[in-house]
Amino acid sequence: MSKQSKRREALVYHAKPTPGKIQVVPTKKYATQRDLSLAYSPGVAEPCLEIEKDKNNVYKYTAKGNLVAVISNGTAVLGLGNIGPEASKPVMEGKGLLFKIFADIDVFDIEVNTENVEEFVQTVKMIAPTFGGINLEDIKAPEAFEIERRLKAELDIPVMHDDQHGTAIISAAALLNALEISNKKIEDVKIVISGAGAAAISCTRLYQAFGAKRDNIVMTDSKGVIRDDREGLTPEKTEFATHRKIDTLEEAMNNADVFIGLSTANIVTPEMLKSMAKNPIVFAMANPDPEIEYQLAIDTRKDIIMATGRSDHPNQVNNVLGFPFIFRGALDVRATKINEEMKMAAVKALANLAKEPVPEQVNIAYGETRLTYGKDYIIPKPFDPRLIAEVPPAVAKAAMESGVAKEPIEDWEKYKETLLERLGSDNKIVRLLTNRAKMNPKRVVYAEADHLDVLKAAQIAHDEGIAIPILLGRRETILQLMEEIEFEANVQIIDPKSDEEEARKNKYAKVYWEQRKRKGVTLYSAQKIMRERNYFAAMMVNEGDADALISGFSRSYPSVVKPMLELIGLAKNATRIATTNLMMTQRGPMFLSDTSINIDPTAEDLAKIAQMTARTVRMFGLEPVMAMISFSNFGSSPSPRTTKVRDAVKLLHESNPDLIVDGELQTDFALNSEMLEEMFPFSKLVGKKVNTLIFPSLDSANITYKLLKELNKSESIGPIMMGMRKPVHILQLDASVDEIVNMTAIAVIDAQQKERKELELKASLENVSAS
Repeated sequence: MSKQSKRREALVYHAKPTPGKIQVVPTKKYATQRDLSLAYSPGVAEPCLEIEKDKNNVYKYTAKGNLVAVISNGTAVLGLGNIGPEASKPVMEGKGLLFKIFADIDVFDIEVNTENVEEFVQTVKMIAPTFGGINLEDIKAPEAFEIERRLKAELDIPVMHDDQHGTAIISAAALLNALEISNKKIEDVKIVISGAGAAAISCTRLYQAFGAKRDNIVMTDSKGVIRDDREGLTPEKTEFATHRKIDTLEEAMNNADVFIGLSTANIVTPEMLKSMAKNPIVFAMANPDPEIEYQLAIDTRKDIIMATGRSDHPNQVNNVLGFPFIFRGALDVRATKINEEMKMAAVKALANLAKEPVPEQVNIAYGETRLTYGKDYIIPKPFDPRLIAEVPPAVAKAAMESGVAKEPIEDWEKYKETLLERLGSDNKIVRLLTNRAKMNPKRVVYAEADHLDVLKAAQIAHDEGIAIPILLGRRETILQLMEEIEFEANVQIIDPKSDEEEARKNKYAKVYWEQRKRKGVTLYSAQKIMRERNYFAAMMVNEGDADALISGFSRSYPSVVKPMLELIGLAKNATRIATTNLMMTQRGPMFLSDTSINIDPTAEDLAKIAQMTARTVRMFGLEPVMAMISFSNFGSSPSPRTTKVRDAVKLLHESNPDLIVDGELQTDFALNSEMLEEMFPFSKLVGKKVNTLIFPSLDSANITYKLLKELNKSESIGPIMMGMRKPVHILQLDASVDEIVNMTAIAVIDAQQKERKELELKASLENVSAS
């Protein structure tokens, strides 16, 4: 994608359909006059009077306890510099979005039009009664230090300048683990800090809190080494001025154990790395380009432990590992501040989490066979679902032990369960999907690439590295549309009806004819049918000219399924195909089957559909908890429609005793754990969170998923085809661009899975042959 096209995409994203990235959503009923009279006048007077009696009641009756202000004056915004408060607002809204999706914390972003420290401090103090916490953001040094110091001293709610402490906390956790792996002690190592801004100062102070010696630290800025004989130093730089008579970064790096980069790109050379001590630790965290390129660094020193700020390399130092969870823990005990003990607790929690066995969901997301603690895994991944259950409790405990918690937690297990429930409102699984696809992108043929939305999706898949698109359709139309959307990549375009593809069509036709010549297909009819794009695309996948297929945007589902079944067929041991839709709901991801294929399945069919769905759910790194849905509960109706569901459950309990599945159940009982436990305490689903619904018929499944999609605006990924021999995925008619992109990621992951199974089978056969 061109720079101009990316710019336009970013602007459209922020402008449409509603300007900005966050909004205020009511949390109470407001449909009736009675609701409104409780929400405002006269009902609102009662909580007002209770808060007047005791200010602490504001946490009981208002949103203050879960509301953080993200506040900036726009003086140091990302890499953009002093761009002003209005121009900083998109960044602050983005920070608010991260707070919400990672820790379920609500945010108001506040942009303050002053560069005067006193004015800024007084403004924040005056609005502080609204908030449970203050996140300072993108304020230039040295003013940032004074602003944070003043506000921490003068307010009784948590205050943190994330630019200072976020990087410090994450990098400190990574550093502790890197030192352990390299068998070095923090009090002994020589550390070079490149950069002297707010983040660098905070990092160095935190390293000292963990035992680093000031005499072993050298800090550099744009002028070179910060020495104690240099004039005009700020108090913060003076704090870390060295007495050593050295002037350059190159001299400082000689025999150093640790390099911490918070400066600019490409200032570290291979020669500097070679001069470092044995098993050097290098955190090159300048963004978007590190102080030394990752591949160059590891090629230069095989014994290096390397981290960057980038997601495309191991050991990403990412602030999102810290601030949402630190504020979560602080808010949940109503901490009066975020102190050193709480920050150090977050560091230890992150460091310890990296040593624990990694959930399969995380391995899947990052395309790893097994992530394990070591040189390439010293810090948890941002998508690790355990973060919210590990970091906030550690922070909350530290707040309680250091005496700054007003509402101590007593039941820690219940608290962890509450935290995990908060995770369910997020769509992390979409990010997991795309991230996993990017690890090993496959060739995906888009059978309807001459439709604008399909082409847009192919462009996104290409630009994001999700897939290698192959574009099928009318060449002139595709080229015209590519020019219109500035899709300038060198991708393969194939027009099945053109004379240029005659040789390929004849080849495919002959293969197809050989397969079906005893089923009424002539060579002539095979040649003719290969002009039809879905047959052509299916043959591309069959013959290894593409790895996966996406179709169905402009044609009815049955008309697209037919050629796939004819040419590609069922997977080994599969007796039928089915589909499931992954719905992103407020309670978390939900799988709904069968949404597109089997109209009135039998009990045996339902059992097969459940088994296939279970395998698909596990492909996403989740353990299936399945409810077999009906209009009755456990035999309350003798209807044949319910009997078949009951029989399917019996079959599953016999054939798959380890599968968590039960029914028949009405949907509300399946999804409401309290109702289920009260009425049916014997159910296998009691105490479990259902994430998969198997419906008794196509109409019920299809209606439900489309109802969820339109009424609740739940994002849908699917229908995901199950039981096919090759990765084939068929869209719903007129799918959106986002839906096509998500299905592309599914197709790539499906191809990855099938490739892995083929390699495993091949290796197994070779072993048998060798023995």
